[in-house]
Amino acid sequence: MKDIADIRNEYQLAALDEATVGDDPIAFFTQWFIEAQKAEVDEVNAMALATCSPENIPHTRIVLLKGLEEDEFVFYTNYNSSKGKDIEHNPNVSLLFFWKELERQVRIQGIAAKIPIEKSEEYFHSRPTGSQVGAWASAQSTIIPDRNTLDDNYSRLEQEYMGKRIPRPEHWGGYAVKPVSIEFWQGRISRLHDRILFTRQQETAWTKVRLAP
Repeated sequence: MKDIADIRNEYQLAALDEATVGDDPIAFFTQWFIEAQKAEVDEVNAMALATCSPENIPHTRIVLLKGLEEDEFVFYTNYNSSKGKDIEHNPNVSLLFFWKELERQVRIQGIAAKIPIEKSEEYFHSRPTGSQVGAWASAQSTIIPDRNTLDDNYSRLEQEYMGKRIPRPEHWGGYAVKPVSIEFWQGRISRLHDRILFTRQQETAWTKVRLAP
């Protein structure tokens, strides 16, 4: 194996300045997201979601962004999962997008809240049938004896709901993260990266500063 300490890349694709970012971090995030799509970034909507347990233990996992609605970042999950329980205890979360093909990352701190049931219903029934069955088959984050238990649950429910409209489980739905800060990071040579941080001051007002890398 290559020496881990020797693994490094020089970032030199682009620069980032205050004028380019503008004054609206949501608009600039949208611009960067579109550029990432055009660059064919793999899993462009994948984001690391960090939460904190009641015991103050941080938990991080990858989830998928499924909407940017009313300036809030929306994702869906099982409310009874470890992330759902963490959010119920402490709604302060962070999100991280890393688009290595563009040498960029976006770090968001915000407050998570459940979205209206109607929106969760609409999205649930837009999912592939297999994903709908899977939401019923898996009691996310609970201990199971083996893989067969999961597969057997899925097969049983697949037969049960065949040809029927699958109801949304009450324990499944969306969260919207309202950002309180958004940091844009552009990799630069010699690790002198560009970092522009927005912090929310009022409902629609943001301050903007540059951070040392």
